[in-house]
Amino acid sequence: MTVLAIVIPVLAAAGAILLVAAYRRREVRSVTGRLSRRTRLRDRLGRRPAAGEAGPPTGREVERAAVLARRAAEDLPVPVPEPDDEPWSAPDPEAVGVTRRQFLNRSIVGFMGLSLTGFGAAVLGFLWPPFVTGFGAVLNIGTVESLKTQVRDEDGFLKLPEGRMWVTEYPEGALAKAREVYSPAVLRGMEAGLVALYWKCPHLGCTVPECVSSQWFECPCHGSKYNQVGEKRGGPAPRGMDHFATSVNDRGEFLVDTGKIIQGSPIGTNTTNQEAQGAHCIGEATE
Repeated sequence: MTVLAIVIPVLAAAGAILLVAAYRRREVRSVTGRLSRRTRLRDRLGRRPAAGEAGPPTGREVERAAVLARRAAEDLPVPVPEPDDEPWSAPDPEAVGVTRRQFLNRSIVGFMGLSLTGFGAAVLGFLWPPFVTGFGAVLNIGTVESLKTQVRDEDGFLKLPEGRMWVTEYPEGALAKAREVYSPAVLRGMEAGLVALYWKCPHLGCTVPECVSSQWFECPCHGSKYNQVGEKRGGPAPRGMDHFATSVNDRGEFLVDTGKIIQGSPIGTNTTNQEAQGAHCIGEATE
């Protein structure tokens, strides 16, 4: 069966090639005509002169005719070129080359063209969306359910270095208070049950670690403290921890825009009413 599958297409292709060749030959004959057998034989053997008809010249006769023609050409007078009407003079160097005015004009036009090209490239580069990965880009950090599982496995705090963020859970019962405080870009994540926090302290920029015993964030630099969703609970910080804009796509994946940092909540905000659940990792600090 396999051999037939190969042989049949080959035979079909060969037949097609023969048909095309025959058709092309027929077209050529229809255009150029067809010589008779006698004419083709005469062309092959050479034409013989008939009785009383002079045959083609011999080689000796051809050479003699060439010698006579050369002697006749030698007897002709040599033509003398006529003098020019005007004497030759050297051309003006400025007329032959590029004049100073032409050089300046071309330089100005070229410089303007180069400037416009650079300006156009800069405009396109400004309007074209930058290709950014990692911090500063929109990160797809996984599905909402898988992130909640990871947060619980990490004792309530999931650290993602590629986005310089902490991810924690937001309680569903606190959403009513959250809608009065937070912007829609932050609420979209809270309504899915998650918060994405920038790990820099808003006081002086120190990286804020978690404290598993108290279940708060506690800054080791100056003692600022924040609850599990980043709301300030103590220390000299001017506000709560900053948030990233978040959203959830149709596949249930949590998207964090690390290029959009949203200021944390004002001092006194405590939508979750979370108190310290154990000993603090950092000593108390005065504001």
